[in-house]
Amino acid sequence: MSFIGPIEDRLAIRELVDSYGDAVSRCSAGDWGANWAVDAVWNLNLPNLPKVEGRKAIVELWVQAMSAYEYVIMTSKPGEIVVEKDQATGRFFTSELTRLKGGEEQRIAGRYDDTYVKRDGRWYFKSRTYTMIHIQSLGIKETAEVYTH
Repeated sequence: MSFIGPIEDRLAIRELVDSYGDAVSRCSAGDWGANWAVDAVWNLNLPNLPKVEGRKAIVELWVQAMSAYEYVIMTSKPGEIVVEKDQATGRFFTSELTRLKGGEEQRIAGRYDDTYVKRDGRWYFKSRTYTMIHIQSLGIKETAEVYTH
């Protein structure tokens, strides 16, 4: 576990990852997409979800993938953040609770290996490579209570 570089940059990268998870949980394509560099690369390593290049294509794939879900709640925990000037790398472990539109609920654990770029004073994802570590089906639920505020 390494956390190297200015604390302000490491905190900004942590907030970038947190805003990514928040946008996933709110299903906000605009907020989610704003976290990516225009020339970013997203590699999910999952069947039917190929490596995608460019923010526009990344957001289009995400919108398509998210259309299968009633909800996704995503959180992340940092394993490493290393900052060198306007470039950085990081590793984050994710936990997701999902409900597909067909009613099946899942718990998913994964890891993102990231590169970041700082442009005009703001950090963006330059690349994210996902590795699924575990998936567990929780079965089909007939009803879901959804809290809104």
